[in-house]
Amino acid sequence: MSFDVEKLSVFDLDKFKEIGNIGAGNAATSLSKLLNKRINMNVPEVKLIDLENAVDMIGGAETLVAGVYVDFQGDIQGTILLILDSASLSKLLELLIDKEAASPISDLNDIEASAIIEVANIMSGSYLMALSSFTGLKAIHSVPNLSIDMAGAILSVPVVEYGAHGDKTLFIESQLTDGSEQINNYFFLIPGITTCSVLLKALEVGK
Repeated sequence: MSFDVEKLSVFDLDKFKEIGNIGAGNAATSLSKLLNKRINMNVPEVKLIDLENAVDMIGGAETLVAGVYVDFQGDIQGTILLILDSASLSKLLELLIDKEAASPISDLNDIEASAIIEVANIMSGSYLMALSSFTGLKAIHSVPNLSIDMAGAILSVPVVEYGAHGDKTLFIESQLTDGSEQINNYFFLIPGITTCSVLLKALEVGK
């Protein structure tokens, strides 16, 4: 079944935004416990995007970013991609490891890489938990895989994977704050081709 996202209504998109907000709330709670400080996370935008042009939203194809890929399996299958630009990555690392100056994005040490992977693990699990709660579908995510590269290269992976069933997808931009710092992150949920019909039926989208 083709995932014709262009047929989604505003009401349909609101369902995904609600899932995003629930996932953000779950992630904020988990991160607050991890850091022993209050963390807030909001979801300011959920929209349809053309993945081939998504690089413009994060500074262009040659912008150096951190991308974390997470595969998931179960009743639904697919890939999650979390992207952080250089400034947001530095702010997040300072928050996570209580360090005034994090390493350059191109030269992360093992502790910093592990910290980013742990955040991606928490966020991916939180969003999948929200999706499961909303739809009744179960999904288990894999160990996150961190990649530091140009935005164009990072985004080429979902472009190739998603190209089999559409050139647009749903995109969630969220912001994480600890009261003083605001950290932007870009979240892509790319369902596998056999997952689309299952997910849409569970959400009763388009009816």
